[in-house]
Amino acid sequence: MRRALFLATLLVAILGIAFPHTATTQPATSPPAAQTADTPTAPPAMPRIAHAQNTPYYEACAREGLNESECAGRMIWFKATAGNERFHTYVFQQRVGVLIDWFRVLRADQRGDRFRAWGIINDPACCTPGSANCPAKSLDETYGLDWCPGDEELLGYVGRQGYPDPACDFVDAPIKPDDTHGPKDQRQSACDLRFGTSTGALGIRKFPNPRFDKAAWLRLNGSAGSWEGYNRPIAAAGGHRDAARSHLQDGAIEPPFLIGTACGSCHIAFDPLNPPADPANPKWENIKGLIGNQYTRISEIMVSGMASNTLEWQMFAHARPGATDTSAIPTDQVNNPGTINALINIAKRPTFAGESVLKWRKVNTCGEDRNEASCWCEPGRDGKCWKKSLQPETVHHILKGGEDSIGAIEAIQRVYFNIGSCSEQCWMNHLSDLRQIDPQQRGFGQTPFNIAQCRRDCPNFRAIEDRLTNVLDFFLSAEAHVTDLRDARENVLRASSPAARYTEQDLISDLETQFGKGAVAQGREVFAKTCARCHSSQDGGADGQFVNVDFHKLDLATGLRQDWMGNDQPTPVSEVGTFRCRALHSNHMTGRIWQEFGSETLRAQPPDPNVKEPGDGGRGHYRNISLLNLWAHAPFMHNNAMGPELCGKPQNANNDFYAKRPRYVDANNKLLPPEQQPACFEYDPSVDGRFRLYVESMRELLNPAQRLPKVTLLSEDITLRIGPRLWDGTEKEKLLGFELTIPSEIDGRGVTAGTIGNFQHKQFIVDLVKAKTAPKDLQADLDKRFGADAGGKVFADLKAITGEIVGKPNALVEALKARPYLIKQAYSSCTAEIENDGHRFGEDLSEADKNALIAFLATL
Repeated sequence: MRRALFLATLLVAILGIAFPHTATTQPATSPPAAQTADTPTAPPAMPRIAHAQNTPYYEACAREGLNESECAGRMIWFKATAGNERFHTYVFQQRVGVLIDWFRVLRADQRGDRFRAWGIINDPACCTPGSANCPAKSLDETYGLDWCPGDEELLGYVGRQGYPDPACDFVDAPIKPDDTHGPKDQRQSACDLRFGTSTGALGIRKFPNPRFDKAAWLRLNGSAGSWEGYNRPIAAAGGHRDAARSHLQDGAIEPPFLIGTACGSCHIAFDPLNPPADPANPKWENIKGLIGNQYTRISEIMVSGMASNTLEWQMFAHARPGATDTSAIPTDQVNNPGTINALINIAKRPTFAGESVLKWRKVNTCGEDRNEASCWCEPGRDGKCWKKSLQPETVHHILKGGEDSIGAIEAIQRVYFNIGSCSEQCWMNHLSDLRQIDPQQRGFGQTPFNIAQCRRDCPNFRAIEDRLTNVLDFFLSAEAHVTDLRDARENVLRASSPAARYTEQDLISDLETQFGKGAVAQGREVFAKTCARCHSSQDGGADGQFVNVDFHKLDLATGLRQDWMGNDQPTPVSEVGTFRCRALHSNHMTGRIWQEFGSETLRAQPPDPNVKEPGDGGRGHYRNISLLNLWAHAPFMHNNAMGPELCGKPQNANNDFYAKRPRYVDANNKLLPPEQQPACFEYDPSVDGRFRLYVESMRELLNPAQRLPKVTLLSEDITLRIGPRLWDGTEKEKLLGFELTIPSEIDGRGVTAGTIGNFQHKQFIVDLVKAKTAPKDLQADLDKRFGADAGGKVFADLKAITGEIVGKPNALVEALKARPYLIKQAYSSCTAEIENDGHRFGEDLSEADKNALIAFLATL
């Protein structure tokens, strides 16, 4: 009966019939005039309308056969920002000092170039104002962004209070019968999910800024749809070699929108089984929510308002398409971008029983426990409590090193903190302030995020937490099922001939035509002998050789592939041999920001003895990845460095980030000349394009000796101007301080972005001070850290530097240039440089076996 009611609800939504709690009244054709920030008069009530923006989401639920809970989880994944619009508009800029130029990323007049520039998936429901059938006729109506469903209401609240967020009308799935906090529905208000409306880019949402002053905007820009004046460099920032600033940093002018992001902003991608004919103009049926976007330039988006000669741009914009450094904001000073996980066949992902987990669990009562540090009940709720305890738990190993390891529910919740939710209430003050160098002061190092405190103080936390089971159900739904190459090729044929069939034997025949007769069967044997010990979740049997394992076996009860094609076990990074910096990620260690999201079992993991950098606290390992549908997810490795470099080649050359940062270097870490740089692989999400990229990436993977080394270098010198600046109203300004220039090349060798990102500058400065104030204590400490010989050398150089820089702060860079090992080795959290090194498994195979392995893996 419940299923029938849900399908009826879907039908109602798809047909555009208003829900009972909404009105079909259409809004006024002209939105109310905007109010200035100085006139906070409450607006008159606006008529509510049916949320047409939900229609394609309900259609997708019906298309995928999702139930109520799965469909609710999908909507949250695609739309819920959990209040992070303030973070992305104010907190990130003011607290971290990094600027996002949302107009540059989302401007409607470059909608057709958006995918190639930023890897963004355009929202099929949105349109460029003035285009055919678009409800908005000019860019002035939308302040330069796309028009999207829901804007007929939202635009009327730009510059005004009282916007009724569409999340308030979210239709919750019923409480699960086994929910400890049930059966009464006591969930936090859905309003705190915070949906807003689409910006025209899926997963990126907009909200009306009540502090927007339209009159001031018009004076600055000339028209409502222009951001020219807002983005124009401020005159006072025109000094020599100084990075230009704009009103993004100045804060005197408020933009019309606050921009938030949902989890889907990185995970929404094109369906490998049904890619769009034109990536700039996809249809809803071309889009999946869990695949992971291998084209996204999220790192460049985060610094889109920064000049390329700033330290922030050089450090953020180093990740490849499809990868992001999730610790870039809660920084641990380890340069460690990682790929966005493809969430496939999660129901078959390995779990690990009996791990020691200290966490909060749902209970009905705290009983005699009156200590809020160990048990807490939400005020105004009946039996809605949580108790913290250490217990054995069955958990997944999530993230690249298995760090999120207290449960899938909590891992999903933490994604929202990564994208800015509850930042002011819960976690910004736990971050390390890179400019704080006094170890006695708060902000010198990280402190642990407190789940209990955040639950109490942030309603957005509770709104997401109360619905995490819905999101997990979405992860386990049909939308996360495998996307096999056979199905994809059959769909290509059916596009022109609906009755066409492409069987498993057709696939094998085509693969063997390309890779050799009998290649698939031969490749299966090679895989069983050389790869399956890590890349199979099945038992290899007594001999451990996986000879009799069926890697395509189906679970008859669910229809899912039985083998997850990865065992998720931690492997020492020295065994894999790949770029190790990500394995040294430290945010889940005791005392660090995400301490409460790591298990005690994880932190008790011994370090890799073959890695010279510190590896305590569970560091120094990678979990092996799933090889399911590998054909659709190239390039490879945790940083997408194994395979051709991807590029979008956008029409706007200012957004051609590959051109700004080629990767291939010679033995001296200097870029190869342009004529020697291999061509990049242009974005191509088609079935054939994905397969060609897979084949090229596999050839690089299996032939390490033929790889050209890849290193991300500083693309230009970085000048830091330290001290106050006086401006006389012209382009001239006087610096009352000094300049430090970080060179992009030292002694003929290029300086890597990782060299700066991994430099433990706080420890270096502390030791530099101690060299002057407590030399004996420092010498003993350095001997303990580095050994007597190396410690003595570091000590002698620190003593020398203290003399060289007295009264000459500019001399510090020169002193370090003369002793580059201090930055690159002694005070580096990771000294690895070659980003496509390692994973040499299979290099000794014959050429026929390598081809066979490529053929077989394409069938998984």
